[in-house]
Amino acid sequence: MMEWRRTDVALLVLLLGHLATALEVPLDLPQPPTITHQSPKDYIIDPRENIIIHCEAKGKPHPSFSWTRNGTHFDIDEDPNVTMRPHTGTLEVDISRAKAEHYECVYQCTARNKHGTAVSNNIVVQQSRSPLWSKEKIKPIVVQEGVSLVLPCRPPAGLPPPIIFWMDNYFQRLPQSSRVSQSLNGDLYFSNVLREDSRNDYICYARFPYTQTIQQKQPITVKVLNMDAINDTMAAFYNDTDLFSGELWRPLVFTPPHHPPYPNLELQNLLAFYPLTPTQPDNPRLFHNLSDSLFFPSNLWFQDGAERTGAGDGVHCRRTVSERIRLSFTVLKASSVHLLKCHHHSLSPSPSPPLSRFDSRPTPEVSWTKVSGDLPAKRTSFLHYQRTLRIVNVSESDAGDYRCTARNQLGSVHHTIHVMVKAAPYWISGAPRNLVLAPGENGVLTCRANGIPKPSITWTMNGESIENSPKDVSRKVEDDTIIFTDVQTGSSAVYQCNVSNDYGYLLSNAFVNVLSEPPRVLTPPNKVYQVIKNHRALIDCASFGSPIPKIEWYKDSRSSILEGEPYIFHDNGTLEIPIAQAQNSAKYTCVARNKFGIGENHIYLEVKEPTRILTLPEYKVVQSGTSVVFECKVKHDPSLIPTMIWYKDDGELPDDDPRFIIKSDSLTITDVTENDAGDYRCLRNTTLDHVSATATLTVVGFLIQYEDLLHHRGHWHNLTEVPGSKTTAHLKLSPYVHYTFRVLALNVLNWSRPSAPSKVFRTEAAAPDDNPTGVRGFGTEHNNLVISWKPLTGHQSNGPGLRYKVMWRQNVEGAEWMTETVANGTKFVVSGTPTFFPYELKVQAVNDHGEGPEPAGVLGYSGEDLPVAAPENVHSIVRNSTLVEVHWDPVPSKLIRGHLKGFKVYYWREHEHDHHKNNNNHPKQILTFSGNHSHGMLPGLHPYSRYSFNVRVYNGKGEGPHSPTLKFVTPEGVPGPPTSLTVTDTDIDSLTLEWSPPHVHNGRITSYTLKYQPVNNSNELGPVEELALPANETSVTLSNLKYNTRYKFYLNAKTFTGAGPAISQEAATIVDEVSVVSLPASLVSVSCVVRPLPLLRVVHRKHPNFSSHCMAFFSPSTPQGYCCEGEEEWQKELVNGSQNIMLKGLKGGSSYRVRLVAKGHHDQPLHLSEEVLVTVPAVVSRQVDIATQGWFIGLMCAIALLILILLIICFIQRNKGGKYPVKEKEDAHTDPEFQPMKDDDCTFGEYSDNEDHKPLKGSRTPSNGTVKRDDSDDSLVDYGEGGDGQFNEDGSFIGQYSGKSASRDTAEGHESSEAPSPINAMNSLNSFV
Repeated sequence: MMEWRRTDVALLVLLLGHLATALEVPLDLPQPPTITHQSPKDYIIDPRENIIIHCEAKGKPHPSFSWTRNGTHFDIDEDPNVTMRPHTGTLEVDISRAKAEHYECVYQCTARNKHGTAVSNNIVVQQSRSPLWSKEKIKPIVVQEGVSLVLPCRPPAGLPPPIIFWMDNYFQRLPQSSRVSQSLNGDLYFSNVLREDSRNDYICYARFPYTQTIQQKQPITVKVLNMDAINDTMAAFYNDTDLFSGELWRPLVFTPPHHPPYPNLELQNLLAFYPLTPTQPDNPRLFHNLSDSLFFPSNLWFQDGAERTGAGDGVHCRRTVSERIRLSFTVLKASSVHLLKCHHHSLSPSPSPPLSRFDSRPTPEVSWTKVSGDLPAKRTSFLHYQRTLRIVNVSESDAGDYRCTARNQLGSVHHTIHVMVKAAPYWISGAPRNLVLAPGENGVLTCRANGIPKPSITWTMNGESIENSPKDVSRKVEDDTIIFTDVQTGSSAVYQCNVSNDYGYLLSNAFVNVLSEPPRVLTPPNKVYQVIKNHRALIDCASFGSPIPKIEWYKDSRSSILEGEPYIFHDNGTLEIPIAQAQNSAKYTCVARNKFGIGENHIYLEVKEPTRILTLPEYKVVQSGTSVVFECKVKHDPSLIPTMIWYKDDGELPDDDPRFIIKSDSLTITDVTENDAGDYRCLRNTTLDHVSATATLTVVGFLIQYEDLLHHRGHWHNLTEVPGSKTTAHLKLSPYVHYTFRVLALNVLNWSRPSAPSKVFRTEAAAPDDNPTGVRGFGTEHNNLVISWKPLTGHQSNGPGLRYKVMWRQNVEGAEWMTETVANGTKFVVSGTPTFFPYELKVQAVNDHGEGPEPAGVLGYSGEDLPVAAPENVHSIVRNSTLVEVHWDPVPSKLIRGHLKGFKVYYWREHEHDHHKNNNNHPKQILTFSGNHSHGMLPGLHPYSRYSFNVRVYNGKGEGPHSPTLKFVTPEGVPGPPTSLTVTDTDIDSLTLEWSPPHVHNGRITSYTLKYQPVNNSNELGPVEELALPANETSVTLSNLKYNTRYKFYLNAKTFTGAGPAISQEAATIVDEVSVVSLPASLVSVSCVVRPLPLLRVVHRKHPNFSSHCMAFFSPSTPQGYCCEGEEEWQKELVNGSQNIMLKGLKGGSSYRVRLVAKGHHDQPLHLSEEVLVTVPAVVSRQVDIATQGWFIGLMCAIALLILILLIICFIQRNKGGKYPVKEKEDAHTDPEFQPMKDDDCTFGEYSDNEDHKPLKGSRTPSNGTVKRDDSDDSLVDYGEGGDGQFNEDGSFIGQYSGKSASRDTAEGHESSEAPSPINAMNSLNSFV
């Protein structure tokens, strides 16, 4: 068997812990005081030790402290016995010179600084008390055997109350049972006394926990006599008529003195009832005991049949002729325990001959029921042999009638207790939390509490009534809420909320701190989180700032924000990865932003491989004296350090036994003994997880098997194992079995062959020893009860004639048992039952030799039917835009008509909030809450939508009717991403973006946010530009962009709630355009714009007298720039009435003639525009920054090194007096004239320093064939960046081309170029030197 266990690393952040903690302001920032530690409200002290009253607080500046005692100022300096600890408000009282009772007062601590004042609870200081028992002389108690008896303890009142127990003279606890038990107030109850109860050392002890002292009551002597002994020996002391007169015993009710209403108070009642007349058989009698958390406003008792009641009205007792008592009392909600105790007795003072004590006065059995409903199964337990009913975490639903029933073979009796629940104040959604606001922000302090009766709520500011505090226009008090609007610096203060009713109070401090603070990340930097693969990872990013910072997460680089799956972002900044994988190991950066700045932190997540067991330890069977080896091989993450621990039967192996040899992956046991048999578990631990596996070791020598020839012929069963040192065995056999036996021996290898079978041994038949198991009752129809059970095997029958006695009765007082015998069956159906009614069931095994043991009763229910009621008081609370909490009241049990399975919430979306047409396409959704719930969450809702919902209860049969259909509206959420984002009309310095609105609006779209940033060749992102766009726009043109630059765009939509996720797109601007414009024609004109790609956009203007049937003709031109009609084949594109057309598929670097042809009616001639000569430039590849290229840097370094060497040589030559012929070198290597360059020469002209400036290859000349230049010699023409031309403000080139092809020959005839010359470089160097 292997057990897998995993434990996440302690470094992972516990999410619930973050959500539950109050806002923490770093201590280096200004803040009002916060009390961090104080003594409890009810402070019980040890009178032998100094009194320490705690009061500690934090704040900036550090607060000062003062105290009040009994409501007035406590001047500590005036009391020499009292000192205050430095830097705190804690008081220390030296009682060596004073009595502790002088300081039993009510104290309250105040902590203040310039930003506010905080106050503590009222601390009631009382010293613990352990008084002595009052001296008393206790007379011996002589009782008749069989009567009930109460031995009173009555301990002295201590603070806190003592713990009671009964012991004898030898300090041994007195045994207790279902017949003898101790009540909650310490009294010892005997349901009926027996002769062995006679003793003279019944001693009640009281232990006081604070002083750890034990007080002892005087011993009580009890003598139990039978009837003959009483008549013979007690006549001298008692009159016979006093003991055995014909009068009925009157009921007595004993109630202890009144106690104050503390939540854990223990109160008890003892109820004694009339015995029956002497001619009646014994009948159970009932005592009652109440307890813990019960409140009685007055004393109450019965005596001699007269009812006496104190001034209170919380308890009412009455006696009825049916021997039932009804009690009413109050219990506090949320008490730790709620105990009801029931004591009983059975007696008969009849002088008739006594019967056997087991037969004449059987001890009754006690059962508990709730008359007005079911007992809370998960909060109910029974103590002291069913005498005590315990209910933990008392709530309003526990109010009602409880019935205690005592029953034996001769009858039953019960009484009813009415319980009312009250509640001290308790928080509904937690105490008020500190509020940190930035100037101009809004906030709310909430103090929501409840109680029974409803508590009152009062507010104070800095310890003073808020009505008497300085007026503040930003503050408004509304019952349990203070609303702050547009707070300003200087409004910081501490507010106190006091909630109180008759049963207690709550006091809470919460400050409002107005700060302007940039974000700071509080999580330690570079923190490493480790988690096992496939486990949840929680990465913390605790931050502080005012306003509250917005948290963003990045993985590895800062290129993009983490969004969507698989990440979950919590409100406290924590990043959750539900199922961590290896690829999640990375460096994470959390960034906190507010309007005052940015804070960030780097955090590392390491996902480790899980630990796995490769070889499991195996089951071993060995002989004594041999050795055994258990293997446990484990694979783990190599970065984790493992440890191996072996356990035997959940205890660690002994360190001092050399027979146990533990290695890294095995356990060896040498010289095995019988005591070594058991379960061995290997546990492999790492710092993050652990795995374990278990195997069993059996140490045997012989195995005895048997065959049952009567019931199971042909099958051998293991009966027992015998150590190898023995040759005989005593066997426990079953009745009515025909046995044959055989023995197998075990050696180190395996079992031996079995021995020959023994002779048949037949056991005698007997009544069954067992009853059927698995008894249960259920219904298949609403009016039947099916009683089923698991039958006995033939081996368990113990005799012939096996059958089953089925018994059932309604689980109500006085119901009679019904009986039916079933042979060879496993169920019995009772018809005609009421719907879903509780039944007590028993099934007893019977054969021809008698009945089996008395079976235990089982509770079952008849058939269910559909519920007849719907939940009431259904309402919803909208938590956020996607989460709604639905509440309802429980349905009464009798209306459910079955086992409560749970509740179902049906909900469906009707439409978005601002669309009022119903949309029937939204299907109903169902959310099921199993169990007895009163609320549930509806997650995953659509924001800004109207929903309808109802609630139904369901049982095992089905669903009941639905509650009235209600509606709720979810608030706005953030929108989804825009549906599309496309880039159109790319230009040299501008781009046009078009988008579609989000498919999911989740509210009213208020605007769009466009962010864009350049991307360089290394995919590094440049600075971000942000642009806010109106909600009604779906396109925007961005101008003043860099030409030939790639940009990344992010577009998201916004609602009033915030911005949604962004859609991204990339696009690049283009290089410079070259355009030519045609001369106007009489009827048709055309202009052409050359794009950087091999395409042409043709724009024309139509004549109104001609149809729109127009064609664009274009043809490749000759190198000389002209073409005769007919010499080249014209290509054509149909214009179809549009005023522009794109000509695609052109060849870069080629020239084209373009013209438009307008065609009118069939009888009209064609009209042609003038031709336009256009040259399509070659596509320019993406520009590369040459300064960043490696070859260029290397070349520059080589040149610099060469220059350095030449300088050194020159310096040496000059020192030698030699002559370096620089001028001769210059004269010999003068620059030649530029030679004309052919059209097919692809080289670029170099920079020339002479006066004859020539245009460069690839540049265009004006139509007149001349080259113009500006006044400045520093022209772009000189640097090879193009021909003569002008530039716009944005750097775009404006060139004018003539439409006449004849103008090209002159210009092209003067183009020239010069190859790079090393001589020129040397001349330049010589000139420099």
